[in-house]
Amino acid sequence: MTMVLITALGVGGATVIGALIGFLFKGISHKFSDIITCFAAGIMLSAAVIGLIIPSVELGGNLGILWAVLGIFAGAVCINLLDKAVPHLHKFVGIEQEQHKDSKINKVMLFVLAIAIHNLPEGIAAGVGFGSGNVNHALVIAGGIALQNIPEGIVIIAPMLSAGVSKGKTFLIAAITGLIEVVGTFIGYFAVSLSVAILPFALAFAGGTMLYVVSDEMIPETHSHGNQRGATFALLVGFCLMLVMDVLLG
Repeated sequence: MTMVLITALGVGGATVIGALIGFLFKGISHKFSDIITCFAAGIMLSAAVIGLIIPSVELGGNLGILWAVLGIFAGAVCINLLDKAVPHLHKFVGIEQEQHKDSKINKVMLFVLAIAIHNLPEGIAAGVGFGSGNVNHALVIAGGIALQNIPEGIVIIAPMLSAGVSKGKTFLIAAITGLIEVVGTFIGYFAVSLSVAILPFALAFAGGTMLYVVSDEMIPETHSHGNQRGATFALLVGFCLMLVMDVLLG
């Protein structure tokens, strides 16, 4: 339980760390941000397959592959529905902010909701990872998610500051988005703790959410600024790093 708490705080705190970096380097280049994000995408992609989906198949017995497929699509559909309910964060980055106070507040709320779309299921994925009984797998998965949260925390700072939000409120909002991930981690952990029977489905569900985020958000966004080759190799490095860690940690 102590390890889960530390992991939850680490995963959620990564967004706050990114936000602090965002305050220091508000003009950070897309090229640098894309490299970091795609590196994290590679880790998440590998973690989803090796740390979540394959264990799902192995733990599911004769019906393991069925539970894995159902879980993957259930996770992807869940994120897709959330995406439709709340606009994506990147749709608001770079948009000229209106001067009306209510409009600014509404846009800030959209930022928070858009980040929550990804942070909650990512937190759940980190928590579910501990249900497999392989702590090393769980920590690597959580590490990949935390790494992805750093550039996310960086890029949300400048738009909110430009909208007229004070530095104090901006930091508070970043902290709240990190807290959402902490909550998600405990939801995932306690869900599988209450019923081991749902573990194969839960692992695949978490893997499906991560696959969706990588494919629908991270890769397209990092390939939209003319640095496709660098971003692709960063993804491969991240994927292979996770693969090596998995082999070494067992």
